[in-house]
Amino acid sequence: MVCSAVMSSPSDVLADGVAEPGEAFSTSSQQHLSITTALKWITEHLSPMLHGFNPTDQTNVDKLLSDFFMARYLEHKDSLSIKEEDELRNESVSESPPQATLTPAPAKDKKGGDKGKKGNSTEKPLPPAETPVPRLPGATAVGVVSLAVAKTAAKLRREPLYRYITSVRAPQSQSEMPLPVPMITILSCGKNSVGKLNLLEEVILMPSSSQGVREVIGMGLELQCEMRRVLNGSAYKAGPVGVSDEGALQVGFERPEQALDLVSDSCANLELPLGSDLRLAINCAAHGLMDYSRGKYEVVSGCPKSPDELVDMYEGLIHKYPAITSLIDPFRKEDVDQWKKLSSVIGQSCCLIADAASNLYPRWSEAKPLPPGVSRVINRHHSDMTISDLIQSITEQKDAETMLDAGSGDTSIVDLAVGSGVSFLKLGGLRGGERMDKYNRLMAIEEELEQEGILGAREKKQPLSDLSETPEAAVTP
Repeated sequence: MVCSAVMSSPSDVLADGVAEPGEAFSTSSQQHLSITTALKWITEHLSPMLHGFNPTDQTNVDKLLSDFFMARYLEHKDSLSIKEEDELRNESVSESPPQATLTPAPAKDKKGGDKGKKGNSTEKPLPPAETPVPRLPGATAVGVVSLAVAKTAAKLRREPLYRYITSVRAPQSQSEMPLPVPMITILSCGKNSVGKLNLLEEVILMPSSSQGVREVIGMGLELQCEMRRVLNGSAYKAGPVGVSDEGALQVGFERPEQALDLVSDSCANLELPLGSDLRLAINCAAHGLMDYSRGKYEVVSGCPKSPDELVDMYEGLIHKYPAITSLIDPFRKEDVDQWKKLSSVIGQSCCLIADAASNLYPRWSEAKPLPPGVSRVINRHHSDMTISDLIQSITEQKDAETMLDAGSGDTSIVDLAVGSGVSFLKLGGLRGGERMDKYNRLMAIEEELEQEGILGAREKKQPLSDLSETPEAAVTP
């Protein structure tokens, strides 16, 4: 029996975190090294090691893979001198942000008052960016082999992959299986859009758990059509309308209010329940907006804001648009004071989600605490993670609603999301063959479970507990 597995390779990784936060490969030579090393590991070591092994024994297979990977890491570490290790780190961060300078104080007017909001007259030095941890070349072999073994086991047992993953997570029989709620990216006004606005990398539709997958996708398609219709009118002075890398409408705006008004007006036209059964999450991707020479975030081109000024901006937007119930990466992870301040001013009205700011390190590195106020973490199936690693990283967040980013790769990630029991699955926009394949896979699973009468309602979990206060929340895949 032959089974294939597809995962994101280092070529999908960007050091600024836009594609795969926390990953550190940046050059084609490193990408080539990682892929060739992974192939060598698979053909020369892992294939002989797993020969004759029972593929349905996922836990022991994954332990074997993890032990092999740790041994390779220790060998790699021992072979490097201190100088060579420093050179490797410097190469891995060649495209990372420069170290921060002091944040200049806001200019004063003639009366001695601050021009900035709320009197931010004295600002602390900007914390420097953390040095990314380089990934060990060949790490992709671990995730790919683990996934291929899981697919093989599912075929041998004549059951869908999501059922097999569920049995690995919870060996006891499941009478009901809830589905993750799809998070749909409907609009992008980030750095790659033609307008001045950089802040709204993704505007994401977050339905309630009571809505079915097919219903949610239908609403998302309707909403995007209505947004296009509204944009064609004279009320909005927007730049050219395109499609973002995430498969959403990409529009150039000058201010965040224009983008949010577009979404609000379009939902009102369609009588969609925005603010109740439909909520909004904003992926700010602030780690990519920092101008280190100024010590400010370039949220709008030509109008940089200090971290404290950005707190004020978020507070105003959440007050004006109460449908915004989640902010993803509103700051760099290093701006701890601002995470704490924002969490205190928004209270229970909005939760803070960490993606690039979640400090996801390779398994051999020490996990660092999450920024203050973080209530959710977006998990990813990284290339050096076994199936067991992914399940563990999700189950450790048992007291909060969990999220998984589908990323690139095949539809297996949808089965992994269903089987691992995550609350939300971030799938991107409703354009592009790869993404639509994943949406279709999720609808197919929903239909299967409905026909069998075991589609369960998702249990409502407390989404606003501060994960940064619990040691186990700092998940290390």
